[in-house]
Amino acid sequence: MNAPAETVEVELTVNGERVKRTVPARTNLADFLRLELELTGTHVGCEHGVCGACTVRVDGEIVRGCLMFAVQADGCKVDTVEGLSDSREIEELQSAFVLTNALQCGFCTPGILMAAQALLRDVPNPSREQIREFLSGNYCRCTGYQAIVDAIAAVAKARAGRAR
Repeated sequence: MNAPAETVEVELTVNGERVKRTVPARTNLADFLRLELELTGTHVGCEHGVCGACTVRVDGEIVRGCLMFAVQADGCKVDTVEGLSDSREIEELQSAFVLTNALQCGFCTPGILMAAQALLRDVPNPSREQIREFLSGNYCRCTGYQAIVDAIAAVAKARAGRAR
């Protein structure tokens, strides 16, 4: 007979709300968010950390949710694309993606928005090359990235204009 899977209790803050659950010890953060909390904006693409669809923010830094166990996020502050959208933190990026047609099937979009926001936080006026380099871990099979880079560059330019 197989032994029952070990479970662990995790308590973390997700999108500003404190949550506590008991989950199998090997549950990754992406599955925890999707299955336990029904936050399905965190997509699971490759399950190997190379596509970026599962990008979330943990204690202010973007991480691949499929490569981190939920128990590793115990006590942490986790932000998902839903949280960034609800707080309007990515509103400009969302609008720019629509205006430039930077999304097609939309599967990669949440992870790219999370990464783009992190880039613009750290590098307020990135070059197109910096944008492409930063997004190199986020795969988009539909767009060819031109419109995505256009959208991010437009937001950077708009924010720089307001900072003056």
